[in-house]
Parts: sequence; C-alpha cells; structure tokens
Amino acid sequence: MSESLQTGDVQTRFLKLDEFARLFEVLISRGYEVIGPTIDQEAIVYGPLSSIDDLPRGWTDQQEPGRYRLVKRDDNAFFGYVVGPSSWKKQLFPPVATLTRADRTEEGWQFQEVEEETPRYAFLGVRACELAAMKIQDRVFTGGPYTDSIYDQRRRQALVIAVNCTQAASTCFCTSMQTGPRCKTGFDLALTELSDGFLVEVGTAVGAEILQDLDTGDISPEQETRADAARQQAVDQIERRFDTTDLKDLLLSNLEHPQWDDVAERCLSCTNCTMVCPTCFCSSVEEVSDLTGEHVERQRQWDSCFNLDFSYMNGGLVRNRIRNRYRQWLTHKLATWIDQFGTSGCVGCGRCITWCPVGIDLTQEVHAIRESQS
Repeated sequence: MSESLQTGDVQTRFLKLDEFARLFEVLISRGYEVIGPTIDQEAIVYGPLSSIDDLPRGWTDQQEPGRYRLVKRDDNAFFGYVVGPSSWKKQLFPPVATLTRADRTEEGWQFQEVEEETPRYAFLGVRACELAAMKIQDRVFTGGPYTDSIYDQRRRQALVIAVNCTQAASTCFCTSMQTGPRCKTGFDLALTELSDGFLVEVGTAVGAEILQDLDTGDISPEQETRADAARQQAVDQIERRFDTTDLKDLLLSNLEHPQWDDVAERCLSCTNCTMVCPTCFCSSVEEVSDLTGEHVERQRQWDSCFNLDFSYMNGGLVRNRIRNRYRQWLTHKLATWIDQFGTSGCVGCGRCITWCPVGIDLTQEVHAIRESQS
C-alpha cells in the first residue's frame, strides 16, 4: 500500500506493446512475483505469470446468472474480459494459513510462532471493483483495534497495477455501487488498453519508479480520445441496476419477509457466492495434528456462513435452515456490514450471480422485497 500521489502530481504516459512485454522483466528484477489473469480449466483466473504469453490474449468471457463461458475475441486484447471466479483475496487472505505450531518434547509441549517470508506480489489486471474490495478488506483486517498481521504484511508488500474496464458483463452492477468501472484510487499504476499500447496513469511514487524503467511517450489527443471511448464503452454496457436507497433499513425491517423462503427453495447452500466474493472474510480455526500426535499446527481456513456448522455455538446451531443462512449472508453484506465497517460489503462485481449454480441474483432478491413495500 504505497502512498498515493497528490492530484497535481499524477501523470499519464503511453506504453507501447513491446515495452509492456518488458514490464514483466522490470517487475521480476525488482523482486516481485507477478500475479495476474491466465486461463486455467476454461476460466480466466489469477495466477503466477512470467511473461505476456501467460495472459488470456484474444479471449473474453460471457457471463449470465449461473453461466460462465470463454469465447474468442475478434482482436488480440490482453485484458478484454471482465472478472473470473478468483480474486486477489486469495493472495492477501490465503485460504489456509498456519498461525502457530507445537511439538511434544520431554519437557512438554513447546509452542512456536510461524515465521514465513512475506511474498512480494505484483498484482496485474486489478479492476476498479476489486480496488474497492481491497479497500473494504483493509478496513476489516487493519482498520480496527486488531490488525491481522498476515493480511497487513502481504498488503503492504503488494504492488497494484490496475486495468480500466473496456467492457462489462451482464452481471456487473458496479455503477450502482459507485465502485467502477473507472479506476480512480488505490493503484500504483493504472492501464487503459488500446490496440497499439496502453495509457498508463501513475498513482504512487513506487509506480512512478517502475514506469521510469520503461520507455514511454507523451499522450496524444487522439490516444486520449480513444481511451475515453474505450472506458465509456464499459459504462454503456452495464444494464443491471441496483437501487441502494435506504437499503439497510429495507432489509432489517423485513427479516420475516416471505422472499427469504422463496430464495431458500432455490439456494443450495453451496458457499460458491462467498468463495468467489472479493470481500467475504469468514474463517475458522482448527488444530491439525500429524499421524504421530507429536506435532500440531493451528490453521486458519476459509469458511462460509452458508456452512451448517459455522453457526454452531453453546451446543447447538444458530442458523439451521438455508433460509436463515441466506438471510444472514445478504443482510450482513448489504446492511449490518455498514454498522461494523462504515460501508457496504458489496462492490457490484457480479461474481456471486455468475457463479451461483442456480443463478440466484441478489439484486433481484432485494428488488422483490422493495417492490412488495410499494
């Protein structure tokens, strides 16, 4: 998390395609592990990259509720897709993390803190909604009296190279959440892809240092016009609207609404929505022993409020029905999250809609409750 430049200090340069290829060399020479979009198992996911050849060049995604498909583009765009099932949460808040270790000795159990080298990531291809998600998780993990050291160290080391969206999926609603599609803050560098290169906005001093290692040129009026048109194209393609007016009060005053029963008949409680969500942070802690019983590790693992046992306490389950678990997820995400962290927990990326096996759309569920009140 580098300190952002003042508005007057922000500069924009043009980066040709061959120099964009050299960006990987620059990042790796500075000790970064580049993480970005690549194709795996017929989806665009975030993983390690070594060169531009690992990027999903010439591919895009078609998304609808409960449906995701890759299709070829009619050009060779590197970032001509929306967002896939993975998010940067995986790198900043790892799915499994060892917190402490203990070994049985002749003197008894000896505990030791886990000391692991913090990875130095360069995130390439971060979208505006994902920048908003990082800001939300910053508040969750570092904004209160307790700081999660694993998240904090990884976040501080990370370099963020954002990419402005030039197209949208049918499941996107970032404009309703005021989180995109234009990247405005929270990045070291931000790219807008054109056919012959990239417009690069510098957001921090660290970003400026990296750009100095590359051969860039001035921005022409024609390039600026094309970039504006490309970014506006994403805005124009967003058709899904989500009315957030008095959303917290709407949900919390309708906890017994029949719509919760309706959605429960469709929901599989599969946890997909929470796994793909870039802001969900539920976890559980377990003691994991080896086969000898001489070595034990305390591990934190991703969990979900949709799991039946997640609400187990005092000898019983608090939320033993799918209706209650879906209501907990939605009201926390859109209402009580505001009480906890001062903001909604939703950034409008649409992942939960696309990756729900039965195509449940949270915007439609809230709309149904709102319509019944009018």
